Amino acid sequence: MGFDARFLGVAAPMPRVDEADAAAAVELDYVHFTVVLDSVRRFARVTGVNVDGALLVELERGDRWQFDERIPADWQAGPLVYADNDLDRGHLVRRRDPVWGSPEVAARANGDTFRYTNAAPQASGFNQSTELWLGLEDHVLEHARVHRQRLSVFTAPVLGAGDPPYRGIRVPLRFWKIAAWSTGADSDGGGLAAIGFVVDQAPLVDTGAVREPVPGEAPPLGPFRTFQVPIADIAALTRLAMPELVAADRLPATVTAVGWRLVEQPGEILL
Repeated sequence: MGFDARFLGVAAPMPRVDEADAAAAVELDYVHFTVVLDSVRRFARVTGVNVDGALLVELERGDRWQFDERIPADWQAGPLVYADNDLDRGHLVRRRDPVWGSPEVAARANGDTFRYTNAAPQASGFNQSTELWLGLEDHVLEHARVHRQRLSVFTAPVLGAGDPPYRGIRVPLRFWKIAAWSTGADSDGGGLAAIGFVVDQAPLVDTGAVREPVPGEAPPLGPFRTFQVPIADIAALTRLAMPELVAADRLPATVTAVGWRLVEQPGEILL
């Protein structure tokens, strides 16, 4: 019951790990979503979730994080990473996104989101701020609910070479998200549409380590800021193949030519 690439009625497959990284990648299916875990970095390279806005169910959150018993515990960044510090267990697949369908299925999906494979350390100011990740996620989910629309959403940390070491892991400093939807059946002249975002928590993370810049990497974007970016840039940052999403990008070429676009409120998102 993992991610369905045909959920939108048009092909919208998950971004794929390239051959050079494939040996460390393990694909894990959950209810309505899939996580591709990097067993070396111990965080997801990519997650994909199907969201049915017409069938969303409201459930109590709960907060019982667990290891995925299908894979070794030392492939997963567990509770010691988050103990006695300012780092939250940040959901990658947002808890509410896969919670739809029958009560039984929705409950299973809710529980599945509380796996360490679906978490990454996020500074509390980043994870909880309506100006950052939470605000963007709320906007995407509310759009699906109000319009009773189906969405496929892809999210993960950027596993950068310069991420600072901390308690046996390296803390990801950037996160990306792509939302995709159908503009109508292919036979009706419609197809796939998508938008992409990058947010940066580097100025909010204090691991006691100094992060060295990586040659060719974009500079820190600053705290409490979200950027709508070309999906092709996300593909380059993450070393993931996503040609279908790149081709479906709704960000106009004129904006792309200028650079990453700061988004400060939902009305500024270009669809």
